Amino acid sequence: MRPLSRLQTVVFAVGALLMVAGAVAALLRCSFAPWLFAPGALAYVAIQLQQRYEGRSLTIKRLRRIMVISDVLLLLTAVMMMAGEGNPLGLEWTAYLSYIRNNWVVLLLIAALLQLYTVSRISTELEKERQQ
Repeated sequence: MRPLSRLQTVVFAVGALLMVAGAVAALLRCSFAPWLFAPGALAYVAIQLQQRYEGRSLTIKRLRRIMVISDVLLLLTAVMMMAGEGNPLGLEWTAYLSYIRNNWVVLLLIAALLQLYTVSRISTELEKERQQ
């Protein structure tokens, strides 16, 4: 995998910081939390999707697919956070409480666990590939 440029690294880091700030703000019940999380998720995912693996390792290719699934979950988390602010979908109140409100936390947890797993495994696999 190619290293990121300086600009890409900055956008990636700012995106990650905005996601963390948005998640913390949401836990503190700030109404602007989705507006922090969503641009951060977009920036983070955009940079991560620009990274390409051009090798032949099937393990790394599989891990990249899992990472893309995690990226989709991060974007869905942003959508769920925005939908959690005041029932914009017009659902019945009990359905809204059951399916939408604060369920973004589950998506974020799954996405974060997948990110941790894939990032650590990809770095290990790339190191093995370099040694061969």
